[in-house]
Amino acid sequence: MSIKETVLSILADLTGTDFTQNLDDDLFADDLLDSMGTVQLLLELQDQLGVTVPVSEFDRTQWNTPNKIITQTEKLS
Repeated sequence: MSIKETVLSILADLTGTDFTQNLDDDLFADDLLDSMGTVQLLLELQDQLGVTVPVSEFDRTQWNTPNKIITQTEKLS
């Protein structure tokens, strides 16, 4: 499975939403992710893709859409 497919699968599990056609939806503005959801997302990225993002360095504006999450994950992998 590609990074994109894995990220979209994780987001679907966390939010109950399929983002394959909505890659630029703002997950925080739409109340689909909150602080707990963010921690779960980061843990899943680490578990499934080996990508570590320290919570202290997490910038919500760089991780607020599926596209941005995919891009950031690709940079860190």
